Amino acid sequence: MLVYLSDLRLNARLQGPDTAPPLVFAHALGTNQSIWDGVLPHLTGYRCLTYDHRGHGGSDVPAAPYAMGALVRDAERLMDHLDMKDAVFIGVSLGGLVAQGLAVKRLDLVRGLVLSNTAAKIGSAALWAERTAQIRAEGLDAYADSALQRQLGPRWRDNPHAPTLRRLITGTDPEGWAGCAAAIGGSDFYTTTASLRLPALAIAGANDGTTPPDLVRETAGLIPGHRFHLMQGVGHLPMVEQPTAYAALIKTFLAAIGHV
Repeated sequence: MLVYLSDLRLNARLQGPDTAPPLVFAHALGTNQSIWDGVLPHLTGYRCLTYDHRGHGGSDVPAAPYAMGALVRDAERLMDHLDMKDAVFIGVSLGGLVAQGLAVKRLDLVRGLVLSNTAAKIGSAALWAERTAQIRAEGLDAYADSALQRQLGPRWRDNPHAPTLRRLITGTDPEGWAGCAAAIGGSDFYTTTASLRLPALAIAGANDGTTPPDLVRETAGLIPGHRFHLMQGVGHLPMVEQPTAYAALIKTFLAAIGHV
């Protein structure tokens, strides 16, 4: 469905019983909400909202650059529009930054976090500007190999999920990619995330070269009482590589915090 906000349209899907505990899922840069497709069938007892960030999938593509505050505001307005209060927000990479920003801003919307393959700060403004310049000059096809190596690990060419992830990367609108890359480059949530006091599960992938496990663990350590899990045999997008195991981690966390 398309949700019409005041200045853009967001492509979203809402499934599950109306009265079930709410979950919100936010995807990574250069992907879309389809990365959750293998996970959602294991969460049938929940009200699940997935959506495409601005610049991605079926959502509108404003001109770059974007601010992280705009992406956080998009999620906030979408949840308000659909009356998704007291949700557990599950964000991977870029989506994990959105999760942190939203939790600081609207604790009435977010009662728990799953911070997957993300950090309080991912790279630098200079790094993301360099990658954006490469993409504007050469296109996402030329960028895809290096991205897949970081996402899947050194044996990425043999990974059965590489073709799917390549299609997601190359199918992203370059303007939308550049816009969200600027948002990542301008984000530093170390101080604000350290102020959070809510249940949090951090998930890292052993083969992740984009947000290595130590970086994910460092961010998790900012939140008192957090849980941390390292998934073996996966990289930056474990919900794609091992959706059943990933869903089991989420269900265990949700049961532990009483979100059932």
